[in-house]
Amino acid sequence: MPESPFAALQARIAALAPIRAVGRVMAAGSGTVTVSGLSAEAGLGDLVEIRHGRGVRRRGEVLALAEGAVTVLPDGTPEGLSVGDRVVLMGPGAIAPHRGWLGRIVDPFGQPLDGRPLMPGPELRPLRAAPPPATERRGLGPRLGTGLTAFDTLLPIVRGQRIGLFAGSGVGKSSLLAKFARGVQADMAVIALVGERGREVGEFVSHVLGPEGMARSVIVAATSDQSPMVRRRAAWAAMAVAEHFRDDGHHVLFLADSVTRFAEAHRELALAAGEPAALRGYPPSTAQAIMSLAERAGPGVDGMGDITAVFSVLVAGSDMEEPVADILRGVLDGHVVLDRRIAERGRFPAVDLLRSVSRSLPRAANGAENALIARARRLLGAYDRAEMMIQAGLYAAGSDPEIDAAIKAWPGLDAFLSEDSPGDVDASFARLAHVLAVAGPLPDAAGTGAAQR
Repeated sequence: MPESPFAALQARIAALAPIRAVGRVMAAGSGTVTVSGLSAEAGLGDLVEIRHGRGVRRRGEVLALAEGAVTVLPDGTPEGLSVGDRVVLMGPGAIAPHRGWLGRIVDPFGQPLDGRPLMPGPELRPLRAAPPPATERRGLGPRLGTGLTAFDTLLPIVRGQRIGLFAGSGVGKSSLLAKFARGVQADMAVIALVGERGREVGEFVSHVLGPEGMARSVIVAATSDQSPMVRRRAAWAAMAVAEHFRDDGHHVLFLADSVTRFAEAHRELALAAGEPAALRGYPPSTAQAIMSLAERAGPGVDGMGDITAVFSVLVAGSDMEEPVADILRGVLDGHVVLDRRIAERGRFPAVDLLRSVSRSLPRAANGAENALIARARRLLGAYDRAEMMIQAGLYAAGSDPEIDAAIKAWPGLDAFLSEDSPGDVDASFARLAHVLAVAGPLPDAAGTGAAQR
């Protein structure tokens, strides 16, 4: 049954509250505000509106509760606030997406950022929803075409899979995410831009994502100058939008850039609330915040769609053991590492195949395809181990048949990792077989079987 054109308006009217609890600012520090009069009504994570002077309004989030007072983190600095300013309790944060949001850019509160009006949908969705029941979720689905040969073959992505994209700054992470948004087979894409530079949001939409990618996407953006409350909400709001489409039976591609900035925003809020710092300054609750966000993606239950997710992680100095990378890698179905040295020699995407893995294998490919994947990995591994000798001219041809084969195949394999797909997944595997043919025939049946095991 088609949705009533007035459903969104009716829902907005129904959400209006004739009476709201009101408190007063009793103290303000360098980062937080203490409010009296709301401790009996407010809950952790609730939104408030601080009303100062003549019509000046500022959002805030409840961080801590105590007898007779609550601690609020305002959206921005507390400068200009006065003791006695009114604080109106707005209730739990929620968002109301609908299909009309496709092609739009919104903030974490569901307000448009592209200068055009936008109505909320008829149903409010909580920002921090529980994932589908673990015992009722379906398994991973079929392999997806991505438009990139490397991910069609050597690092396959399947429906409902969650992968991490680990990269330093300026290595091509955002460009690869945009290619996924345009090329991965899905009904729509939801993109969370958390803590991005303001200039890059418009550039990402216009030049990187393009009209084709934008037409099937919803972008939830919070720029780097905004408060940690807003930046953390951006990831939650984007996931809530993806869950809305998933519950309607759609296959959703969820892209988050980046989980590191989400974790940094959570750290600022947790420390402001009095939580002690732990590993490298991150409080203990960081692991739960990251894992609960990732767990909401993935396969749905019967009657629902699925969320295929790519979470990017900004790793400083390519340190894969830093806390955010280590936490996220443990809960995902694969990870892709982008290497700065590869980017510096001009190959994009700068995927380091030997440090990357897709946990959808070997089930995502048949026997012949797995043999090609194993062959490509062995040759790249052999070249990597001998590269210093080869570049220095110390390797003598004929010393090792596998290194000889790797030297023949390496130029073609390196180029293959940066190519757009010539067609579907089968065409990408045919292209891989052609590249590997330079190195000679595949091993015999016994060798192939051993590689597969």
